[in-house]
Amino acid sequence: MGSIFAVIGTPARSPKPRGKSPGWKPGKPRQRRIRYPIVKKTTNKPRKEQPKSA
Repeated sequence: MGSIFAVIGTPARSPKPRGKSPGWKPGKPRQRRIRYPIVKKTTNKPRKEQPKSA
């Protein structure tokens, strides 16, 4: 069986190269990210108590 598998090959793709990403290309102008104002949630008002029915 081993020789048959050696002839057929594998369905898996070859491994991709790893390592550090190149980062910024030299000479490319860099811009800061656009900062948006913070949106805060409002506090919930306490619910009014409903009169209990008998």
